[in-house]
Amino acid sequence: MKWASAITTQDNLESGIDEATENILSQLDGKPADLSVIFVSPHYAECYNEIPAMIAKRFNPGLLIGCSGGGIIGQGQEAEQQPAFSITSAHLPGVTVQSIQTETMELPNQDTGPSVWRDWLGVSAETQPHFIFLADPFSFRGEEFLSGVDFAYPNSKKVGGLASGAQSQGGNALYLGDKIFSDGVVGVALSGNIEMDTIVAQGCRPIGRPMQITKCKQNMLLELDNVPPMEVLQDINESLNENDRNLMKTSLFLGIEMDPLKDDPGKGDFLIRNLMGVDHQSGALAIGTMLREGQLVQFHLRDKVMSAEDLELLLARYQSGGKADDVSGALLFSCLGRGQHLYGKRNHDTDMFKDKLGNVPLGGFFCNGEIGPVGKATFLHGYTSSFGIFRPQSSNREA
Repeated sequence: MKWASAITTQDNLESGIDEATENILSQLDGKPADLSVIFVSPHYAECYNEIPAMIAKRFNPGLLIGCSGGGIIGQGQEAEQQPAFSITSAHLPGVTVQSIQTETMELPNQDTGPSVWRDWLGVSAETQPHFIFLADPFSFRGEEFLSGVDFAYPNSKKVGGLASGAQSQGGNALYLGDKIFSDGVVGVALSGNIEMDTIVAQGCRPIGRPMQITKCKQNMLLELDNVPPMEVLQDINESLNENDRNLMKTSLFLGIEMDPLKDDPGKGDFLIRNLMGVDHQSGALAIGTMLREGQLVQFHLRDKVMSAEDLELLLARYQSGGKADDVSGALLFSCLGRGQHLYGKRNHDTDMFKDKLGNVPLGGFFCNGEIGPVGKATFLHGYTSSFGIFRPQSSNREA
C-alpha cells in the first residue's frame, strides 16, 4: 500500500493539474493508482466539468472521487480563500474499491431490514467495507442516511464531508469516475487488505458534571436530574471564571454520551450538539437533535484553545495506541469554521497531524458538515475535524 498527496494553488487550473499529477507520479514511484480523491476550490468553477478529462490525459487515477470545497487540503497543507486543487492517490494491492452514487431525498423506509439498505446501496456487508462519503449539502438527508448505513453495516467505519464553495443548490460539484453530479451523494467502499481508523475532534471542553435526562420531549430538554436545565446552567455559570462565563453566551453546546456502558465518559465519548433556543417560562432548552430520557449529557464550551487541545489529545492517543507506525495515508474533513477563521493562522490541524504522525500523505477539504463516528454510531457534525487514517490490514505490507 502506498499513498501520495499533492496540492497546487496556480491560477491556471490546467497548469496546476500538470504540477499536481507530476508530483503524484513521482511519489507513487511507478506503482499504479487504484483510487484518487480530488478537491477543487470554486475559483475553478467554470472548469469543473473538464477536470476528470484533464486528469485522465496525464495519468490513470484508478477510481476518481471528489468534490468542490471552500478550502482545500493536500500534501499536508491547507489552502483557504485562494485557488487550490488537491489530489490524493493510493496504490491499494489486495483492496477492492467500489463506487457508490445515489440520491438521498428518497431513502429506504426506516422500518425495513438491513438487507434492504444493502441492496439499495449495492455494497455487500460480508466484505466488511469502510466508506468515504461526499455529499451535496442542499440535497442530503444526512442523519437519516448515516443512520441507515450504520444499520446495514454496523462493523464498518464511515468518514466524509459535505461539499462547499457554493451558496445555492446546483453550485457544488461531486466527482465519481468520469462523471460529475450536483446533488445526492458519491462514495467509495474499501474492503480487503485495508483498515480505516477514525479521529473525530469536536473541539469542546466539558463544564459542570454529567447529568441524566429525566424529562424531555423530542428535541426539547425539560429536566436534568429532575431540575430544569436553565437552573442547572445558572449554577454552572456561578462556578466558572470570567472567560468561561463569556464563552457561555456564545459557544455553549450539549454533549450527549454515546456509550452507556462507560462509567467515566471523557473526550471523544460525547456527541456535541447545538443549543437552538430557550423557553424562558419553563426553563426548557431546544437541542439540535432528538433526545430520550435516561441519556447522560454534559454541557460543553468551545474556543480555539479547546479545539487545539482536543485535537492534540486525540492525535497523541492515536499515536500511542500502536497503529501509527503502519499508517500509509489519510484524509481530513474539516469544518469551514476551523482553519484560519478559528486559529488565526494556516495549517493548524495539518501541522498538528504531521507533528504527531509524521509526513503521512494527507489530503482533504473544508466542509459544510463533517461525517465521522462518535462511539459506535456515525453522525453529521459541525465545527469538527474528522480524519480517516488508512493502513494495511495485514502485517505483510507492500511499500
